Amino acid sequence: MDKKVGVLLIHGMGAVADDFAHDTIQELREKLSGRGLNREDVAWQSVYWAPLLSARETQLWVDLSAEHDLNWAKMRKFSINAFGTSAAYHSTQDRSESLYQRLQGTVHDALKELKLKLGAEDKPLLVIAHSLGSVIMSDYIWDRQKSKEEPRYGASRFERMETLAGLVTLGSNIPLFTLACDQIAAIEFPPPELPEKFKKQAKWLNMYDSDDVLGWPLKPLSLSYADAVTEDIEVNVGNILNSWNPSNHAGYWTDDSVIKPVGYLLSSILEACEAKVVR
Repeated sequence: MDKKVGVLLIHGMGAVADDFAHDTIQELREKLSGRGLNREDVAWQSVYWAPLLSARETQLWVDLSAEHDLNWAKMRKFSINAFGTSAAYHSTQDRSESLYQRLQGTVHDALKELKLKLGAEDKPLLVIAHSLGSVIMSDYIWDRQKSKEEPRYGASRFERMETLAGLVTLGSNIPLFTLACDQIAAIEFPPPELPEKFKKQAKWLNMYDSDDVLGWPLKPLSLSYADAVTEDIEVNVGNILNSWNPSNHAGYWTDDSVIKPVGYLLSSILEACEAKVVR
């Protein structure tokens, strides 16, 4: 069966398993069925980039803790992952073998795999990005909107993010990466190359929990962010143990306050595939 829409899911900081997107995908499939849509019309692909750094993070923890009794081990490990990865990500981004370039290559490989699932056609794309994953995706889109160089930036419209019909950022850290910027500029959304029939449905939804110190609203960053981001949505994620504190940063993926609007956005993109443009 021909797939009509592709969904790319990318994780953020913290300890993440390779099946991080499984439950989210299942819940979104249920939402599609509940709206009378064919769940088989959607192709799914996750971007699992954690292994690029996991060995180095583990070794750093072992080196630092082997002869020292360090308290709050779980929080310290999260700090290594969160702040260590963030520092390494942007520090040497122009070098060919830098973490920045390797992460961008991982995203590119995942997009190429997703395109194959879509019959190698430039179908509409929805991206769901959590935490640092939202920074990675924003950079990926920015680089391709500023250059059409091949093969680094992709040979197809799909790989260059020109068919991006929806963007969902969860617990986004993008504001923390703007401190070094002279001017704070957002990606162009929707992309100017997006087919007309998807532009009405195209939305950038940014979801954040006020108790999540790593998740922020985006529209106040600048006029361009105010224009590109459709809506900053405050949500309450997590369970009874963490919904009220910063440890809820990992709670976005399957929370119903997130799944409902994402399911609606995905449904609207799928429905637009059958719509005819009235000129």
